[in-house]
Amino acid sequence: MSAALRPAARFECERSLALRGPLASTEGTAFGEMQPFCWSAAAQKRENVIVVAHSILLLLDSSPSLQLPETFGDINLTLGMLNKEDIISKEEIYSHLTSVIQNTDILDDAIVQRLIYYASKDMRDNNVPREIRMLAGEVLVSLASHDFNSVMYEVQSNFRILELPNEFIVLALAELATSYASQSIPFMMMTLLTMQTMLRLAEEERMKAAFCVALEKFSKAIYKYINHWRDFPYPRLDANRLSDKILMLFRYMMEKWAPGASPEQTLGVLGCLSLPPYLSDLPTLGPFPVAESWCQGPLASTEGTAFGEMQPFCWSAAAQKRENVIVVAHSILLLLDSSPSLQLPETFGDINLTLGMLNKEDIISKEEIYSHLTSVIQNTDILDDAIVQRLIYYASKDMRDNNVPREIRMLAGEVLVSLASHDFNSVMYEVQSNFRILELPNEFIVLALAELATSYASQSIPFMMMTLLTMQTMLRLAEEERMKAAFCVALEKFSKAIYKYINHWRDFPYPRLDANRLSDKILMLFRYMMEKWAPGASPEQTLSIVKAHGPTVSLLLHWEDLCEHALGQVPWLLNQYKDKEIDFHVTQSLKQILAAAVLYDIGLPKDLKRSIFVNLLHQVCRAPEPLGQENEVEASSCFLLLAHSNPADLMEFFDEQMRSNNEANRRGILALLRMVISAEEPRLRDHITSVEKTVKIVLGDPSVKVRNSTLLLIQTMCEKCYIEAREGWPLIHYVFSQFAVSNKSLEKPRKPLSQEDEKGEQSVRETSLEVLKTLDPLVIGMPQVLWPRILTFVVPAEYTGTLDHLFNIIRILIMAEERKKRNAVESTALVISTGAVKLPTPQQLLARLLVISMLASLGQLRGAGAIGLLKILPDLIHPKLVNLWKTCLPELLKPLEGKNTSIVLWETMLLQLLKESLWKIDDVAWTIQLSQDFSQQMGSYSNTSVEKKFLWKALGTTLASCQDTNFVGSQIKEFLTAPNQLGDQRQGVTSILGHCAENHLDTVLKVLKTFQDREKSFMNRCKGLFSGKKSLSKTDVMVIYGAVALHAPKAQLLARLDQDIVPQVLFLYGQCSQVLGMSVMNKDMDLQLSFTRSITEIGIAVQDTGDQGFKFSYKEQLLGHMLDLIRDEPLDALASPVRWKALIAIRYLSKLKPRLSLNDHLNILEENIRRLVPLPPLENLRNEGETDKDKEHIKFLYERSMDALGKLLRTMMWDNAKAEDCQEMFNLLRMWLVSQKDWERERAFQVTAAVLTNDAEAPGNFKIGSLLGLLAPHSCDTLPTIRQAAASSTIALFCMKGIRLEMERLQDLQEGLQCDDVQVQVKISSKIAKMVTKLIPSEEMVVFLEEILDGLETLGPSCTTACGVWMTTALKEQGAALEDQLLDILSILYYHMPVLRQKEESFRFMLDAISQMASFHPEAVVTSLLQKPLPFDRDTKTLWKALAENPASSSKLLRALTDKLENSLEDDLAGMDAIAVACAIHEVVSIGTPVTGLYPELFTLLLKLVSCTLGQAMPTSSLSFRRRVMQQGERQQVADPCRLSTATLKCVQAQAVRGGFAVESDEGDNVWTLLHSPSTHHLGVCALARSMAVWQHRIILAIMEQLHWSLTSSSENYRITGMAFFSELMKEPVLWKHWNLRNVLILMDQSAWDSNATLRQMAIRGLGNTASGAPHKVKKHKQIILESIIRGLYHLARTEVVCESLKALKKILELLTDRDVSFYFKEIVLQTRTFFEDEQDDVRLTAIVLFENLASLTGRRWKMFFAEEIKKSMISFLLHLWDPNPKVGAACRDVLTVSIPFLGLQELYGVLDNLLDGQDPPRARDFYRQFCAKLAKKNQEILWILHTHSFPFFSSSWEMIRSSAIKLTDAIVLNLTNQYVESLDREQLNMRLQELRQDPCISVQRAAEAALQTLLRRCKEISVLP
Repeated sequence: MSAALRPAARFECERSLALRGPLASTEGTAFGEMQPFCWSAAAQKRENVIVVAHSILLLLDSSPSLQLPETFGDINLTLGMLNKEDIISKEEIYSHLTSVIQNTDILDDAIVQRLIYYASKDMRDNNVPREIRMLAGEVLVSLASHDFNSVMYEVQSNFRILELPNEFIVLALAELATSYASQSIPFMMMTLLTMQTMLRLAEEERMKAAFCVALEKFSKAIYKYINHWRDFPYPRLDANRLSDKILMLFRYMMEKWAPGASPEQTLGVLGCLSLPPYLSDLPTLGPFPVAESWCQGPLASTEGTAFGEMQPFCWSAAAQKRENVIVVAHSILLLLDSSPSLQLPETFGDINLTLGMLNKEDIISKEEIYSHLTSVIQNTDILDDAIVQRLIYYASKDMRDNNVPREIRMLAGEVLVSLASHDFNSVMYEVQSNFRILELPNEFIVLALAELATSYASQSIPFMMMTLLTMQTMLRLAEEERMKAAFCVALEKFSKAIYKYINHWRDFPYPRLDANRLSDKILMLFRYMMEKWAPGASPEQTLSIVKAHGPTVSLLLHWEDLCEHALGQVPWLLNQYKDKEIDFHVTQSLKQILAAAVLYDIGLPKDLKRSIFVNLLHQVCRAPEPLGQENEVEASSCFLLLAHSNPADLMEFFDEQMRSNNEANRRGILALLRMVISAEEPRLRDHITSVEKTVKIVLGDPSVKVRNSTLLLIQTMCEKCYIEAREGWPLIHYVFSQFAVSNKSLEKPRKPLSQEDEKGEQSVRETSLEVLKTLDPLVIGMPQVLWPRILTFVVPAEYTGTLDHLFNIIRILIMAEERKKRNAVESTALVISTGAVKLPTPQQLLARLLVISMLASLGQLRGAGAIGLLKILPDLIHPKLVNLWKTCLPELLKPLEGKNTSIVLWETMLLQLLKESLWKIDDVAWTIQLSQDFSQQMGSYSNTSVEKKFLWKALGTTLASCQDTNFVGSQIKEFLTAPNQLGDQRQGVTSILGHCAENHLDTVLKVLKTFQDREKSFMNRCKGLFSGKKSLSKTDVMVIYGAVALHAPKAQLLARLDQDIVPQVLFLYGQCSQVLGMSVMNKDMDLQLSFTRSITEIGIAVQDTGDQGFKFSYKEQLLGHMLDLIRDEPLDALASPVRWKALIAIRYLSKLKPRLSLNDHLNILEENIRRLVPLPPLENLRNEGETDKDKEHIKFLYERSMDALGKLLRTMMWDNAKAEDCQEMFNLLRMWLVSQKDWERERAFQVTAAVLTNDAEAPGNFKIGSLLGLLAPHSCDTLPTIRQAAASSTIALFCMKGIRLEMERLQDLQEGLQCDDVQVQVKISSKIAKMVTKLIPSEEMVVFLEEILDGLETLGPSCTTACGVWMTTALKEQGAALEDQLLDILSILYYHMPVLRQKEESFRFMLDAISQMASFHPEAVVTSLLQKPLPFDRDTKTLWKALAENPASSSKLLRALTDKLENSLEDDLAGMDAIAVACAIHEVVSIGTPVTGLYPELFTLLLKLVSCTLGQAMPTSSLSFRRRVMQQGERQQVADPCRLSTATLKCVQAQAVRGGFAVESDEGDNVWTLLHSPSTHHLGVCALARSMAVWQHRIILAIMEQLHWSLTSSSENYRITGMAFFSELMKEPVLWKHWNLRNVLILMDQSAWDSNATLRQMAIRGLGNTASGAPHKVKKHKQIILESIIRGLYHLARTEVVCESLKALKKILELLTDRDVSFYFKEIVLQTRTFFEDEQDDVRLTAIVLFENLASLTGRRWKMFFAEEIKKSMISFLLHLWDPNPKVGAACRDVLTVSIPFLGLQELYGVLDNLLDGQDPPRARDFYRQFCAKLAKKNQEILWILHTHSFPFFSSSWEMIRSSAIKLTDAIVLNLTNQYVESLDREQLNMRLQELRQDPCISVQRAAEAALQTLLRRCKEISVLP
């Protein structure tokens, strides 16, 4: 029913806003209540009325007269039928729907969405008949008139890239383009792009036809847009791009489909051919004006793309309805697969993904989904309507599903309620549709209605009557606890919503409703619950009722008729105060009731009122509980409401309860009063007197908590003007008294306090101070209460802690009165009416305020307050001070502005103010009274406080200003005889007498003398103690003399010094140092300190006189005493300040005349340094202290002692005018600055910094170079203090010389040295070095570098690094200007090298330094290094490498060395200078220095050097006179010039190989062994030549060009070298092509006849290699070449020449014909045969191979000759088949194969083939027997020749040959005919075989034995004896 009713309600409300028609008759009913809302909603948005109207129809069952419009009834009926599978009815349905949709102006959104869903589904379902699918498509297209965006989204979502779509989807798109061109054009580009990817997939005829139809429709739509674009509601698009896409589609159809198309398809193509022509001259358009909201979204980056085409639609849609833009955005996502960078707005992406997951039954994921959805919905301003509808559906479904866990149902309910912010009407409809009369609803439906009523009260009120009526029918059905609780919650929420409406109905957007009717329904529900449910309710049910009670009763109170009943329900609520868990809710409900009573001005009955008072007070005052805090707050709020409505009754109740003496009640009432007063309840202000009387009741309560509460209440009363002039002072006095009481209890308790009591008293004290801090003295009535009685708290010591706030209060009062005076005609000055209060005297005020003002220098507020009061109270102190203080005090306050001032300066200024004030007053009696008041206040301060010390000085100053000398003398005498009244007797008397002496020196000295004379009989007792413990001692008097001297008038001091002061001090010191009349070493630390203090003050006093002519006669004596004191101090402890004080005394004494000598200065300084710097580390010193205070004292002494030593050294040093003397004094610190102990270095640097910094003025010729080298590296020391001191000292050195530096930057860098990271320290030190080293005087650079190098040797790792950095930086900055000092610098560097090598990092820095020098002066540095003895030692090698590694010098270095080497080898002779250069080149190149540009030159020069040094010995050199440190096991190298040269060449060649212009030698590393040996040098050169990269034309040609001259060199070795090199290059054709080698060939031919065998060998090799490189040259000069080579065959003394000749012949003959060699053939053959048995494998092999090659050159002329030679040579070939060299055996097989045809023995091929199959030597006998067997059958003669030539081989040196010869003989004998056997020399053969049987080789023995057996057998056969 509800589904059908919903559109009906929309139709009715849309037809008439006045609800005409069927609903008009509902006036006065529940429906009538909704009319105002319909009216207001329609006024806002017409569509909303239609949606809201759903709720009206919920009761239609009871109004049968209401009818539905036919149209909507049909559609809803239709939708129900579409959900079935009846095909026949579907056809009728879709036919009917098309006309209904087209003829209907308004359709419900939900109906449209459902129709789109069903139509799209049936249109795409292949199981549905085609006619129905077409009808469904028509319905879908017609629905676009109601919601185009949703239809387009549905169609586009099924139209995807590279997927063949449904045929009807294509047709639907086509129809949309035709019918809705304006809205379709923005989607056109995306549609065409997608369609372009589909055409190739279309194979069916219908699919192709559909695409043709789409192309036709799209073209028409675009054509329409082109010609009427101004009529379209968005900026102009680029139609050419659309036309281009149409063209691509059309071309594909014409090319692919048209040629073989069917008639139907042809018809479709013809439809495309009828396309209207496009305009080709469309103007180019700029970017589209896109809506601002989209420019910032995810599509803003798509300009110029297919997505950019959709922006105009977004613009137009946004201009009409912003929500539509988001809906349309779905269609843009169809191309996201190809553009992953485009992203959906996160919210819609999340929700769409969520909707898909909600359709599943996964409970776990649903819980996460709903939790996520709530925040997404609440944080999203706009949601798509379709998404909202789906979310409502899913949330409602899950919320009502009992199978879903309760937690998820609650979350679903939250989502449903949150969706109301987007579509309240749909949510309310969904909830109301499940809230039916007489049906018990789902629990969560009730809760959802309740939440909607709370969150959306304005929209829910129109539904309220219907909801309450429905709910009324349900209560009796509720039996479960949860259901009842839900109804209670609903009643609570509904009551709150109606209450809100009643009180704010004007804010609601519809006419006023009858609230009484709603209240009546609420009352009925409430009454039912109270009567039926409340009596027997469970605790949980009771809680629910309590929560609903307050809102319900509050609502009922607005109706006068219901007030009595409503208030009658309050006692039940008060009775629920029994369960602590619900007390809060009871109080909360009670608060709501009281608030309503106040709002409606309803008086509470007296009994009820008292009951409420009692219950609420109990809630406030009961013991605190974890859950009771909120309840207490609510109860307090209730009292606030009661104070508003019944203040008199409330105060009466409070007064009654306060007198009960119950602590809890008192505290509670005080807190409540404070809260009510803070709330400024106006009605309570009429009862101020009652409040004050109530408070006074508890002023005597000793309870800490009550005192605290009372103080807080007084604070609030003062703030809110609840203090009256008559009754208020006791409350103010109570605050001060509570502070004094608590402070006394804490500081001077009568008995020990418990921890709880102590915390309580602390709380009271703090609260008292807080009250005074917040007290505003200007609130109404407060000035009359406070003034002048507030002054009584200024002087008493017990109120000292309140002075901060007290002074502020007084200041405010006085300044306010001053303002009144200026603005009033008559005086309104504060009346001084003390009453019973005794005010302080002016002298007391001055004394108190002046002493407290001293604290201003410490930054304490009370000090500033005191001086501020002095500024505004001069008239209260003395009238004469007004003008003076008006002038002086502003100047006095200036040092306090911004920061704390110096204590000494502030003290001086205050004392000066006191002097001037007393002088201005000029009243002896007043001054005397002030001094007495100062004395009386002595007990107000502790002896160690700043105030007490100032008080002594102020008293002394007052006495100094007093003109009554008799009074002054009497006061001084009293202080001397009874010093205990001053506290610290020594300090007190000293300060008073010292300051008194400023104007009364004679009186003070006279009284002191009198005092000494009177007490003389006591002064010899117990080391100077007078009478008793409270009397002054000799030591005290000694200190007094020093203070008197310090403060004495300068004009009178010098006259009295030598006579009355210093002698007395020495006398007293001597007396105290005697025992039984003898002077002893006194260990009394107090005496020593007092003595040094007195001497120091005397020294300061003399110096301050400024009399340059005065010579202090006691100077040397006093200095001696001070040094003695220092010497007596232990060297392992620092427990006394004697050192510190003595150093100060020495410093001041040293400044006095007469001046000390240099030796005296040095002795004093050395003694003090030795007594302080070597002390143990500070931590060790501190550990000697027993307590933390002792440890801090030791630290204090240490810091002060070091400071004193620095000042002493600074004073003595810079007072000297000679730079040499200053340097001498500074050298005293040198040994400590480089100490191995960190703490000693730290102290030395601390002293150094004190000496050099703070604008020290050095003599003009003071040298800083050495000091700079000593100090600067320690900027990277291990301790931050050392680093800071080193940096500041370094900077100070330049400042002393008057050199201007960037101080701000240097100070920033210095601060950075605090970092513990060594890398950071080095970096900062480097920056400082860069800034200052360029300023070092050049004449001091040598000493600076020498000091730095010493540091590199001795300092630690981090300082070593700093040394290196400073050295390299200095050389970099000033290297160019150090040419004159270069040799000195290099000498220093060389000197330190051996030691620095042991420290790797130091050595590296030294190398960097030399590299820096080389970058500025390369020639000088290179020359210096080349003079080092050969071979270079390790240090020199390292230096060369360092120079090579330096980028600044490496590029020039190798060039310079190459030039030097070239100059050294001009005469083809190598001297030591050339070898030195070569060694240098080796070191330079070995580190990887590129040699590309110099490689040809370097290679040839080094090769020449190697050649020239072959066999050369190193001359003896003189020894070096420098330090040399050798490693363990290291030996002095033996020099070999050729080896050194070869090593350099090897290094260069390796670099060339890495560079790609040479290759690895085929000899490997052996090439270098060959190269430096005279016997194999030529072979090494050949190997080098083979490693040349001949494809690097430029390089190899350059080498050849330079080596060409070696062929004609006067040096035979060099000629051999060149010839060997070129002999290998002759085989490279590319070199013949690019370089003229003809001359080289001629020289080789000449050298082939040279007497030097090696030279001949290389020349012959070159001639032979020419065959490979230039065959045409060989053919051209064959005669000359052959003769030269054949000549080599006769050089029998050198087999290598022979071998080379054989190889060369082999190569040459391969190029020639038989005619070319005919003349030389016989000679070559004969010479070749002679080498078949050569012992050299290579010669033997080459000869055999050559013989094989000669077989092809016999021709007719030499064929017979060659055959005969074969017969002679066959024995060698056969035997060497088993040669020790396998290559020779293989060559023999080959030559046998070639030779057999010459003998006509082709039958032997078979035997040879068996041999080629891989027969092993052990099968040699079988081979020979087969061979001889075949040969015997063919030619017995050859067999006989083999036998005759076999005998020499029996004695071969090769075992295998001997064995083979025997086996061959065995086979020959076996196969000879009897005739030949008879011809055998059997006797000789037998003898030889017998000898071979004794051969050491077993195989030979066996072969001989077998041969003998064969011989015997053959002899037997012919009956002949062997």
